[in-house]
Amino acid sequence: MDPLEFHRKHKGKIEVKSKVPLNSKEALSLAYTPGVAKVCLEIRDKPDTVYDYTMKNNFVAVINDGTRILGLGNIGPEAGLPVMEGKSALFNGFGGVDSVPISLKTTDKDEIIRITQMLEPSFGGINLEDIETPKVFEIYDELKKTMGIPVFHDDRHGTGIVVLGGLINAMKVAGKGKDAQVVLVGAGSAIMGIMELMLEYGMKNITVLDSKGVLDKSRHDIEPYKKWFVDNSKPKCKGGLADAMKGADIVIAASAPGIIKKEMVASMAKNAIVFTLSNPNSEILYQDAKDAGAKIVATGRSDVPNQVNNVLVFPGLMRGTLDVRAKEINHAMMIAAAEGLAKTVKALNETNIVPLPFDREVAVNVATAVAQKAVETGVARLRLTPEQIRAKICERLICEV
Repeated sequence: MDPLEFHRKHKGKIEVKSKVPLNSKEALSLAYTPGVAKVCLEIRDKPDTVYDYTMKNNFVAVINDGTRILGLGNIGPEAGLPVMEGKSALFNGFGGVDSVPISLKTTDKDEIIRITQMLEPSFGGINLEDIETPKVFEIYDELKKTMGIPVFHDDRHGTGIVVLGGLINAMKVAGKGKDAQVVLVGAGSAIMGIMELMLEYGMKNITVLDSKGVLDKSRHDIEPYKKWFVDNSKPKCKGGLADAMKGADIVIAASAPGIIKKEMVASMAKNAIVFTLSNPNSEILYQDAKDAGAKIVATGRSDVPNQVNNVLVFPGLMRGTLDVRAKEINHAMMIAAAEGLAKTVKALNETNIVPLPFDREVAVNVATAVAQKAVETGVARLRLTPEQIRAKICERLICEV
């Protein structure tokens, strides 16, 4: 079916339905007035019970301003709404999480921050989606600091988690360790999220490139936000992409189609790992990278093996976060999510380092790992045991307790 026909037929991909039947006078008095007043007063006296009595326990806002929609760029909040609806549908379909897309008619950083902060009473979590760099970094940092509910930036953290999960398995197959020489191509949200988690995971030998070459202390043309890459990387060389890839064990690119050439892959170390995340057109085609000698290749595409897809992460991650009422999503929880994702793959090989999105164990494993780590790191409002966590998750995601 044509996408236009599909969307016109359904007139949106999500809807709001009542969870309770309103078919009698008694039901109406319980759901609304006068009965609901008793619930309001209970929440007034015990604010945390809002999670027990309202949708807040399972409700996420998908916040967007239309400035960086997929690979389409700044097309505006209305044009970006189909993507945000899709995100909400994925939250629900894969994680049992209810969410609503909120596309804002402003691109002002401070307005976005203020509007999102004012939404806190209604939501259990915030998902920032497709907001332009570097503005989104400041928005995320301020919201994380000032809000009492978890804030998640999927373009940054979701990508970082799914890449680390795939990389954990790829390194096992390729016989590489945390001392591997890594080249990261592109200096935007995705690469920042990937690098943050790599550093937390213990991988330190990282070279980062933007469109002008290797980011190092000798460069004087670097935007302020890119200085983080300089301060936290260990460049193996100066120069351009061809120089950086020579002898590298791993290259991960989230940049532009076609920029990696076969000869660059051929110059890498033995059993090289190549992740190309630009979508729909990769930095190098899957088969070209394999033909050039890469042992493992992963892309953002679904028509070749090893698809790196954020849907493997964000539904389960938010499921686990909500089920223990975590106040935030920290790096320890993100690494736990990556490890939970990695362990879902049972038969590791060159063409099977990440699971398929339709594997129902994915969300269960990610959610369980995230919830347990939230409890361990002290950010969970509910101090549940592993058995209680598993049981709660399986209430939402059909699985064996």
